[in-house]
Amino acid sequence: MLTDQEICTLRSRFPILREKTYLYNCSQGALSDAVEGGMREYAASWRTSSSPWDEWIEAYEALRAGFARFINAEPDEVAIVTSASAGINPIASALRFEQRSRVVMSEYEFPTMGHIWLAQRPRGAQIQFLDGVENRVPTEAYARAIDERTCIVPLTHVSFLNGFRSDVAAVARIAHASGALVLLDGYQDCGTRPLDVKALDVDFFVTGTLKYLLGPPGLGFLYVRRELVERLTPTVTSWMSQRDVFAFRTKHLDMAPAARRFEGGTPPIPNIYQGRPALDLLVRIGMENVAAQIERLTRAFLQGARRLHVESKTPADSVGPLVVLRAKDAALLVGKLTARGIVTSSRLDGVRFAFHVYNTMDDVHTALAALEENLDLLVRAC
Repeated sequence: MLTDQEICTLRSRFPILREKTYLYNCSQGALSDAVEGGMREYAASWRTSSSPWDEWIEAYEALRAGFARFINAEPDEVAIVTSASAGINPIASALRFEQRSRVVMSEYEFPTMGHIWLAQRPRGAQIQFLDGVENRVPTEAYARAIDERTCIVPLTHVSFLNGFRSDVAAVARIAHASGALVLLDGYQDCGTRPLDVKALDVDFFVTGTLKYLLGPPGLGFLYVRRELVERLTPTVTSWMSQRDVFAFRTKHLDMAPAARRFEGGTPPIPNIYQGRPALDLLVRIGMENVAAQIERLTRAFLQGARRLHVESKTPADSVGPLVVLRAKDAALLVGKLTARGIVTSSRLDGVRFAFHVYNTMDDVHTALAALEENLDLLVRAC
């Protein structure tokens, strides 16, 4: 675990923390000096290089390799995309629904996931949403729903609505026992703890940099298990998806034998220059240290909410990073917090408090004090 002095030093690298209690990480991570340095490096490469695309492709491949190491995958299993949607859509387009037509997912998935799979219904997909029980989706619900007709199980790692963490390994075992695939959405979790896609045994993994990976919007990653890469041929494709990108053969389709076949066009080079230093920063901090700090803060905040008798949508045993409290008027409460310099967000009837490694116990106390002054806007626990 990091010492208080180490966290203080780390905080100095995020300018907004000098002025704000920043608990907005589930929407956008705080901007660091490392990412600002990446912006300057991109501008310099464009301004001074006689062949900037040579430099840019090198940076693009370096980020692919870096993220592959981050999730314990191989570079040829990673596609660089612009969003979670840009990662999921080519996978959806590559699947067939004649023999296995069912798509099973929880009601707590991010709308992107629901929308993309619902859009496959004209191609024969049948979508089944699993109901939550007290802000959880029991593993047993997946066991009852998944069978030999199931094609794929989209699964959130942490729900954006309530902070619920799925038992990924257990759901993967259930799905694979029936021959179904698993697509894990790690957007609300990736960057908060060590991640090993091989140990989780998922077939696909998608995430993006703008939240806990501390990078910009417009940059994401898709992992595809190596054995599946060449078995899937997406109908959503691009010139960057081809085996030889610079062959420029307009009349010839020859997709790359790696996960790059799922990419969608010219790489988002400015975002790559910002995303790579953010990833490097997390690696230097150490993901075990990140996880320990987030768990410490989450447990303290949940305990404080219980003392205030505030109803939490997040399970009491959560270790973070997201805690969601029920509010009578979530938007109004967010406004009250904003006026006090506390940056949060709301979804439906929940106010979201999202912790990262640079947050402190002082942030927890500041947020709880503000909540105590606005108890009339919160739903009280029975």
